Amino acid sequence: MSNSTDGHLVVRSRFVTYCQMGALCVCAAGLLLSAGCSQEQQAVDLYVDAVMLRELNENEMAVEKLNSAVQLNERLPSAHSLLGDIYQETKDYERSAASYEKATELAPRSFKNHFNLGRVYQIMKRFAFAVKAYNRACELKPDHLDAHINAAKCYYEIRDYNNALVAAVRAEQIDPNVSETQKMLGDIYDSQKNYDQAIRSYKRALEIDSNNPGIMTSLAVAYLNTNRNEPAKELLTSVIQIQPDNGTTYQYLGYCYLRLDELEESIESYSRAIEINDNDWEAHRGIGVAYMMRGIDKTNEDEQLKAKLRSEAVWHWHLSLNIKPDQPQRERLLKFIEMYSKENK
Repeated sequence: MSNSTDGHLVVRSRFVTYCQMGALCVCAAGLLLSAGCSQEQQAVDLYVDAVMLRELNENEMAVEKLNSAVQLNERLPSAHSLLGDIYQETKDYERSAASYEKATELAPRSFKNHFNLGRVYQIMKRFAFAVKAYNRACELKPDHLDAHINAAKCYYEIRDYNNALVAAVRAEQIDPNVSETQKMLGDIYDSQKNYDQAIRSYKRALEIDSNNPGIMTSLAVAYLNTNRNEPAKELLTSVIQIQPDNGTTYQYLGYCYLRLDELEESIESYSRAIEINDNDWEAHRGIGVAYMMRGIDKTNEDEQLKAKLRSEAVWHWHLSLNIKPDQPQRERLLKFIEMYSKENK
């Protein structure tokens, strides 16, 4: 009887011990869960504080709060996103991109984060990365105009003109009355040497945004590429009236006058371009051509003047090569320099 009672007592004692251990485990797990929830809540509270601080333009304090929040909970996408916003605003683009990258990783369906990531990479001129981000943004919002325009611009920068065209055409489908889209289409067609289509797009852009100097210049260059020199001259002259210190336009106008065989006007335009920017290698090269054409003009019998003009041409060509040694048709220009330098020895 005694042995039986002792056995029951041992079993009961062990049962009570197991129950107590189980209760302790449950209690410990509850404490851990409570600590985890508390930590996540602290992170959220810090994020809310950061939002309020940003509203007060206290960006440095907001960043401190957000960094503390992500230390407590690194999987809080809103905190990473807001860090990206603040870093972008303060032009700390490296940190902004890193923050948006983390935000897109945690919230892959967030249009805002993908779009902002693309914009930061675009500012940093990391166009291949920007394209990837913008493409994802376009997938998330297929009718978002700016996402498609920016994607087209970035494809254009990496010379992927086919994909640039796809993105720009989609932007045009979303809203055909945006001059920026038409200008982008013109630039793409121009790069593909589809000049007639480029002209149509530039003209459409000007219909929407008349007297825009950038569009007018692009259209003029397209006209030059198709030997329509008179309308090009008219446009470039109009641009100079709007922007009298636009050196690039003077350079194009110098080239236009050169093609029209109006050499005095060409020299005058190129001279103005050089006056605005003495490092314009194309203007130096162009004015050299204009001087040389006058210097070999058979109708001019003033040999002393012609020799001086040829010397002036060679001098400008030397300057052009000094500014940009690896310019197109360099070898041809060097041959002309050698040819016309000999007569001065």
